[in-house]
Amino acid sequence: MAGWKATRWPSREGLEREAESRPRRILTLLGRIVLLTFVGWGTFSDGRYTGWAAVAVGAGLVAAAGLCWAYLKVSREQRPTATYLLSAAVIGAAWLAEWGKAYTLADLLWIGLTVTAIVRLPLGAAALVGAAAMTSYAAASWASWLAVGGTLLGISLLGYLMRLDAEARGTARRLLAQERAARAAEAESAALAERARIAREIHDVLAHSLSAQLVHLEAARLMLDAGTDREQIRERVVAARRMAQDGLAETRQALSALRGEFTPVGEFLVELAGRERAVLTVTGTPRPLAAEAGLAVRRTAQEAVTNVRKHAGGARCTVELRYLAGSVELEVRNPRAPRGQSVEPVESVESVESAEVSAATGLADSGSGYGLLGMRERAELLGGTLLAGPEDGGWRVLLRVPA
Repeated sequence: MAGWKATRWPSREGLEREAESRPRRILTLLGRIVLLTFVGWGTFSDGRYTGWAAVAVGAGLVAAAGLCWAYLKVSREQRPTATYLLSAAVIGAAWLAEWGKAYTLADLLWIGLTVTAIVRLPLGAAALVGAAAMTSYAAASWASWLAVGGTLLGISLLGYLMRLDAEARGTARRLLAQERAARAAEAESAALAERARIAREIHDVLAHSLSAQLVHLEAARLMLDAGTDREQIRERVVAARRMAQDGLAETRQALSALRGEFTPVGEFLVELAGRERAVLTVTGTPRPLAAEAGLAVRRTAQEAVTNVRKHAGGARCTVELRYLAGSVELEVRNPRAPRGQSVEPVESVESVESAEVSAATGLADSGSGYGLLGMRERAELLGGTLLAGPEDGGWRVLLRVPA
């Protein structure tokens, strides 16, 4: 297992102070205060040190505390050379305390170094440091080797449990960081998707509606330059005005859609079919559709019916909405074109605009300008399909999206 690799440092995240809860930090601080109090009491309680000797021992205690603090700091930062040098320095300081008869301090330094080495160092290095510290403890102790062995076993288990606890805290911190990163990425992805949705609405409604108006106004200008009959020019201006009104209505609908305020798809198609004199059929059990699926059905129906009106005026148009298991289908057909008229697909408003401006007169009524290409892209984004092609001398559009 990776956790038993002798050269593997423990999780650095688990050793950082931020990984500890506030109660844990308070308990750690209280524990250190208790240890310092215990060492001070054990050193000075028997009255062994007086005068300058007491001052020297007190200075030694402060130096030992500073040495331990430095060791804890560099071991948390996982700086190998400094950590091993300070480990040797702590062992040496413990021997000085032993020779100065500060036995409590010496024992605490040896045992504490063994425990922290197991918690903070690679297990191979921890074994060497612990062996050196506990050999020193055994050599200086008056206890039997059985008692020393029991002490060694106990502090080894304690140190390893603390190491596992630090690893668990580090794993929890990494998982939390990954979760936060995933949430941030999800939020960014959602924001980008919403921006793309808004961009599609602006393109589908405003840009195309304004383009259609520009077509009529440009045609009116050319008619004026050519001295065309006033009534024909008036028709172009009226058509531009109608495009502006339609564009305003569609902009309101798009804003409502962006806010999630949708008219049910069935009601929208009834209104569209009535306005365009199309035959509407609904099969299956009607049910609410997801926002994007409903919007795709609306936009495709608008584009297909408008294309019939623009390029096969007078042709019979049928609209069928089919609720299927797990999906919904929309089919718009104009089976027969009137005699003398051709039925051609319109993939983008730009092709219509070029033909209208070049003719300057006799412009076909322009709809909103929703291109079938854009509708196909919208369907594919939802995991659906859009098929468009000639059929029975007319044109057929079939949209299928998951729902």
